[in-house]
Amino acid sequence: MTKRKVQLVVISDVHLGTYGCHAKELNRYLKSIEPETLVLNGDIIDIWQFSKYYWPDSHMKVVQRIFKLLANGTKVHYLTGNHDEMVRKFGEFSVGNLEIDNKLKLEIDGKKAWIFHGDIFDVTMKHSRWLAKLGAVGYDTLILINAVANYISSKLGRGKISLSKKIKNSVKSAIKFIGDFEQTATDIAIENGYDYVICGHIHQPVIAQYSNDKGSVLYLNSGDWIENLTALEYHNKEWKLFTYATDYVVQQEDAEENEKLNIPEISVLYENIIRHTGNG
Repeated sequence: MTKRKVQLVVISDVHLGTYGCHAKELNRYLKSIEPETLVLNGDIIDIWQFSKYYWPDSHMKVVQRIFKLLANGTKVHYLTGNHDEMVRKFGEFSVGNLEIDNKLKLEIDGKKAWIFHGDIFDVTMKHSRWLAKLGAVGYDTLILINAVANYISSKLGRGKISLSKKIKNSVKSAIKFIGDFEQTATDIAIENGYDYVICGHIHQPVIAQYSNDKGSVLYLNSGDWIENLTALEYHNKEWKLFTYATDYVVQQEDAEENEKLNIPEISVLYENIIRHTGNG
């Protein structure tokens, strides 16, 4: 397989360990590229909902794929989000090509980029953590219902629908939250002289220029691998929003699905994650 060379790739909100995660598609995407730098911008493993009863081989293959990229020379920055916040105790940790932190400042072709997950702007996260976690469970349940609805819809010859997208796009408070999130991030970025501000968290993939009376900044959001299946790519001084549904080139053989991996028992993996994160 010929791999695309990419200078920088940003993905977020993968939520490994949940039913809604499109791990197979993400693995195919990661296998198709050769990035110099990969930024995992939060909520990669969903520790909030992690269970010893659900960790498919496809989810482990994503983890293995990332380690293969590391071994092949890709610089990997793991930035923590709210669903993998337990990893924050390892902030400013680095080994080889892997760095773990809460935020990242990069210089890209002479321009300054500020990269972070974005949950810091979420009032619900700050003051009602139990409500945020309850909402996460509800979202995962909605994704399951959506999967069943789409199965029935496909059998009837109709197109796919996204229930959560319809809700987010129709509820005024949700629209306002997204607008406020983007405005806050860009105002702070402009105040601090950044050229790019890159977030995740709200599952809304976008590249857009924002301006105020103090200047302008390019706002980028990598979206998610639950519904949108998107990533940000930077190459040859240009940003692109990669969308799996339209941009992934199907290979003659998706060999990774036939790979035999030495995958540990889920109970062992669960115990290790719980022990090392102190979530128990």
